[in-house]
Amino acid sequence: MGIVQIAVVIVLLVLLVKPLGSYIYHIFSNEPNRTDRIFGPIEKVLFAVMGVKDRSGMTWKKYALTLVLMNFVLMIFGFIILAIQNGLPFNPNGIANMEPTLIFNTIISFMTNTNLQHYSGETGLSYLSQMIVIMMMMFTSAATGLVVAIAFIRGITSKGTTLGNFFVDFVKAHTRLLIPGAIIITLVLVGLKVPQTLEPTMQVTTLQGETQQIAIGPVASLVSIKHLGTNGGGFFGANSSHPFENPSPLTNVIEILSMWCIPAALTYTFGRFAKNRKQGWMIFGAMSILFVMFLSLAYYSETAGNPVINRLGIDASQGSMEGKEVRFGIPQSTLFTTVTTSATTGSVNNMHDTLTPLGGLVPMSLMMLNVVFGGDGVGLVNMLMYAILAVFLAGLMVGRTPEFLGRKIEAAEMKLIAIAILIHPLIILAPSALAFVTELGKGAITNPGFHGVSQVIYEYTSSAANNGSGFEGLADNTPFWNITTGIVMFLGRYVSIIALLGVAGSLVRKQWVPETIGTFRTDNKLFMGILVGTVIIIGALTFLPVLALGPIAEYLTIR
Repeated sequence: MGIVQIAVVIVLLVLLVKPLGSYIYHIFSNEPNRTDRIFGPIEKVLFAVMGVKDRSGMTWKKYALTLVLMNFVLMIFGFIILAIQNGLPFNPNGIANMEPTLIFNTIISFMTNTNLQHYSGETGLSYLSQMIVIMMMMFTSAATGLVVAIAFIRGITSKGTTLGNFFVDFVKAHTRLLIPGAIIITLVLVGLKVPQTLEPTMQVTTLQGETQQIAIGPVASLVSIKHLGTNGGGFFGANSSHPFENPSPLTNVIEILSMWCIPAALTYTFGRFAKNRKQGWMIFGAMSILFVMFLSLAYYSETAGNPVINRLGIDASQGSMEGKEVRFGIPQSTLFTTVTTSATTGSVNNMHDTLTPLGGLVPMSLMMLNVVFGGDGVGLVNMLMYAILAVFLAGLMVGRTPEFLGRKIEAAEMKLIAIAILIHPLIILAPSALAFVTELGKGAITNPGFHGVSQVIYEYTSSAANNGSGFEGLADNTPFWNITTGIVMFLGRYVSIIALLGVAGSLVRKQWVPETIGTFRTDNKLFMGILVGTVIIIGALTFLPVLALGPIAEYLTIR
């Protein structure tokens, strides 16, 4: 039955890919369509308020600069609100101002679509901060990732000379996709008993006659965009394992599909832009193969249970239920874990720190690869980056100048792709090494064995992949961890975005090369296999040594 539960959710996702992918294509294709009558007047007002008069296409440098500057302005705004939240309205519970290094970490975390939380949501933020800072950044960071993907797709598929207009794309991402989608999901969640209120913390009397405080608030609206925007930050510290955020198996499935649907559908959108839908299904197929491989490992490991507990003679027929909610069980817990780290959402419905060693290896590996669906937009871009790399390597083997979608892949593009690929392991491994050799870093480790290594590696991997989940056994709310993970999140987001927009800008200026009999096809099963192999080989060469020091060593030891 566990496998059936998982299979049903995967089938539902596949059914969503084509209609949602087509809808996203119509949003950003700039071709007239029926949605213009609904959203066009609203967008005209927004452009007028923003002072956007020139909506012509931008070069990649202007597009990237505009993106970074807008994100920077939003970061400054959010920093100020969190620094003075105690004196602002909609704070019925009297939440104090945040400590400066925690503000630094939180603002970068949410603006980079990471949502790593070194605070507990219900006690660290006022209602105003949750709505005007956290939810605002959940929308804007998701929109940022989406427009990067669309700009990149235009760069490698169109015969124009620009990547589009950032402001037009940014506004459309909100008005036509994220806001309508979030409203629908919010209403569904409210109907399924997720709270949505501005009332203060409830006081109830327990069976023992004592008074207990129960946190509530505008939960449903935050949960909807945290998943749809692949954000992941929870209203509550327990995130989606909290019964107010995720009360039932039905809401669990809705949340899984919410965070999975846009990254998956963007593959079909890519196929529409490329005028070859097989290209999109090829990318979707490669992602799906990797996803099923890792999901199978996680499910097998968790259902097999912990060997140490099994040797004690304790009934472990239900598998490893430590850290999992009974209402979800192992099937929906392992599926949620695999999806949230594939789509780099970071939301959790179980404690990743209590996963079995191989179960914990799965989310860690998915974030290290950072191409299996990925967050809104950036996951597709990362996989397309590997597709270009695979074409380049194949071209080297046959002695032919590689081509991808009618453009020659040359040294300029490969240098930028090398930067994007190498920055990811660098900002994971370098700060991890620093944490292991300093008392400031080692002091946060709660498990001195191999699991402690996993705790540190997971924290920086989650930050670099802009995921945000954690092995929560790590005591990470300290200046050292707030600052170092903040820097890693910033570099993990913007270095790769700028480098890959540079690739798109380089390719869009190149003359289109017609396909010939000697052109290496990139829309068939052969290339799908080459792409999967390229991702696995580069990932293994880069990260297998450090995985051997953490989850693999732990697995071998407890056996």
